[in-house]
Amino acid sequence: MDTDLRAAGGASARDRLLLAAAQLLESGDRSFSTRAVCDLAGVKAPTLYHHFGNKQGLVDAVLLHGFTQYVSPSGSPEASSDPVRDLRHGWDRHVEFGLDHPSFYTLLYGGVEPGRPCTVTAPATDMLVRLLDEVARRGLLRVPPAEAAAQILAANVGVTLSLIAQPEGERDLRLSERVREAALAGVLAGVLTGPGEGRAPEGDGPTRATAAIALAAAVERDGSGLTPGESLLLRELLARLGGA
Repeated sequence: MDTDLRAAGGASARDRLLLAAAQLLESGDRSFSTRAVCDLAGVKAPTLYHHFGNKQGLVDAVLLHGFTQYVSPSGSPEASSDPVRDLRHGWDRHVEFGLDHPSFYTLLYGGVEPGRPCTVTAPATDMLVRLLDEVARRGLLRVPPAEAAAQILAANVGVTLSLIAQPEGERDLRLSERVREAALAGVLAGVLTGPGEGRAPEGDGPTRATAAIALAAAVERDGSGLTPGESLLLRELLARLGGA
């Protein structure tokens, strides 16, 4: 995130407060006072309360703003014709984002509360599931998209937090690559590396499970021609076949 207040120019008071809070958070000061952020933004305390309610409301707004920039279409690379390659690029971009903004990232993923999924990061999870839907439609997914997304995201977040904890001069970025390939191998079917990555090897047709998952993803995209009862029955049967 751009947290340089000198570049804020004629920004509104709300934007200056967001920039000031982001600057303090990224400096590692998670316990900053409302007075400190107001002084940095050049506003009075009532202005902060008017826009955000309290300090936590301001912090939540900073997290939402920053993460929205990360997952926005304008900030994301163009999707290629190879969704498996896009999975790899998405993984690497996630790690890069965490290493570029460690304090911000650990606020997002390191301060979780039991039983309360993070609503700020939900759009990124949704994007991953949509990408895995395309992988499934190509017969390359050995588990349902939502399950694959949960596995990949858990590994992606874990390796990013692990790398953040390592001293910068001793950081082994190859760890991310090794964990990435292990995570993908656990959910994907077919060739994972080299030319034509993401395509099943010649002579190795889809299994019953991958075919069921592919059909389920296709029906999820376009279920026209089926009655609600037929759709429900088909999904149940495909889920059973895919799980097998």
